Amino acid sequence: MSMEACVLNCPIKLCGIEEALSDAQNAIVSNKNYQIITINPEMIMNAQKNEAFFDILNNSDLNIADGVGVKIALRLQGIKQNQIRGIDFSRELIKLASEKNYKIAFLGAKEEVIQKAKENFLNKYPNLNFVYVRNGYFNSDEEIIQEIKAANPQILLVGLGSPKQEELILKLKTQLQGCAMVGVGGSFDVFSGIVKESPVIWRKLGLEWLYRTVCQPKRFKRIFPVLPLFLIKCIISTIQKKG
Repeated sequence: MSMEACVLNCPIKLCGIEEALSDAQNAIVSNKNYQIITINPEMIMNAQKNEAFFDILNNSDLNIADGVGVKIALRLQGIKQNQIRGIDFSRELIKLASEKNYKIAFLGAKEEVIQKAKENFLNKYPNLNFVYVRNGYFNSDEEIIQEIKAANPQILLVGLGSPKQEELILKLKTQLQGCAMVGVGGSFDVFSGIVKESPVIWRKLGLEWLYRTVCQPKRFKRIFPVLPLFLIKCIISTIQKKG
């Protein structure tokens, strides 16, 4: 039986990708709505100052350890947890949709990006049952919620950036039936081929964040000083608990 740990008071399930997928599938089969958050240091740091977002992280159905910073924070507590990359988890959800004929929906990114992502996945899984695909540029959440409700997907990937994607998914939880929903950030850019995925060696070294920052310098302001401050806070928190 899997357990949970907390990083700066934000819960994280200690599990592998297979168990996380199984949890999502069980929710779909049970006709329950299921919010999955691929939690990273930026989210946890945002939650320290944003009470509404802190509540979302604490009330989601499944938080999985995305980001090497979270893996390090757990290791400081003596917990060995493998990183579950959000983009890998999303790919597995899409594969599951193909295998089980689940209705799937994409929301986010630019129009040409989201359509290309859809096209690429249909080339790989021709039987994917897309019921809704829309770009991330809209003015009314309510309009989008009604559109998605009408489409009635069973798997929904939302790429609006955090915390907007998590906030929208929270609203959708009261509107849909049997849908596993996950915020995917900029994953549609990778799925479309517009952005190149980090090489395996960088991932194995835990330096994917550095590769992405070098390739996309605008990410620098997001990473620094958030990541160093996150690790400092985690070290202090661990010392205080032990003391």
